[in-house]
Amino acid sequence: MTRFAITPDSPWLAPLAGYSDLPFRLLARRFGCAVACSEMVSVKGMAFKNSGTRRLIATCPEDDPMVLQLFGSEPQYFPPVMEKLVSLGYRNFDLNAGCPVRKVLKSGSGVQLMEDLDRLVGLAAIMVAKAAEHPEGGRVGVKFRLGFNKGEDVYLDLARRLEDAGVNWVTLHPRYGRQMFGGSADWSKLAELKRAVSIPVIGSGDLFSAEDGVRCIEETGIDAIMFARGALYDPSIFSRYTALRRGEPMPVRDGAFLAEIVREHIRLTRLYEGDTRSFRKIRSIVPRYAKGLKGIRSLRASMLQCETWEDLEEAARVIRDLERADPDTPWPPVDDICQ
Repeated sequence: MTRFAITPDSPWLAPLAGYSDLPFRLLARRFGCAVACSEMVSVKGMAFKNSGTRRLIATCPEDDPMVLQLFGSEPQYFPPVMEKLVSLGYRNFDLNAGCPVRKVLKSGSGVQLMEDLDRLVGLAAIMVAKAAEHPEGGRVGVKFRLGFNKGEDVYLDLARRLEDAGVNWVTLHPRYGRQMFGGSADWSKLAELKRAVSIPVIGSGDLFSAEDGVRCIEETGIDAIMFARGALYDPSIFSRYTALRRGEPMPVRDGAFLAEIVREHIRLTRLYEGDTRSFRKIRSIVPRYAKGLKGIRSLRASMLQCETWEDLEEAARVIRDLERADPDTPWPPVDDICQ
């Protein structure tokens, strides 16, 4: 069992809608991720027993410690859902108050909650009270942004109120909700937040490489970092980050190294899901790992022709022999990272 840790040398995987499923979380752990967050799960969907939530909350012993991230805005659904999750053995929870996607905002959830701090803190307090019913004691964090509209900095007041409500840690993505992923994350706000509260502060935003992660910790003094988009292109970013922190050499990210990542992701996806939906998903993901290598177009075309898991594994083997198109370009190219 991996120890639940919030330290500079224990990098986290962020909750990534559509990506941080069980196979990807296990892949990240193979490469040094200390704590992994689930995709965000709708509290209302759980309350009405939406079948789609089963895949989102799927876990296994090797996935421990996992943080289950919830989103919602209607307080009446939180107590019974939390009680159910705790009865199923879930112990670590996070409230999403940072997602800026329109369909989430329409329900009053995500970063829209930052327009109503009383509601946001109230939801977190419900989660804290219910998580405490876990036999070993539950843990609750909240992930949020600077505010909803640019210039409306409510994050410090919010963090203090969350600390008073018993929240165990806070995660800040230092952008405003209206910014989506545009502009630059303001890491100086992370340092301000760290000085404002006594509970652990985790930082997220513009951590595209291991070097970014080290620099963020050194500049802000926060307790830990959470890789998001950087992990999508390089699941080994966690071990690369810890190696850099320790002054150890980082593995060369060549075709052979990428092939190892791809084989493991395919294996985990087939083992823990293995259905048609997961096959199509991993088929579309594999070429992303090979961005910046020569022959990426032919690889993508061959992947689309795969019809079986064996075809997929065979097509992925060609990555081993591919070379970097431009060895002097940082990896991955920031411009190529999805927004």
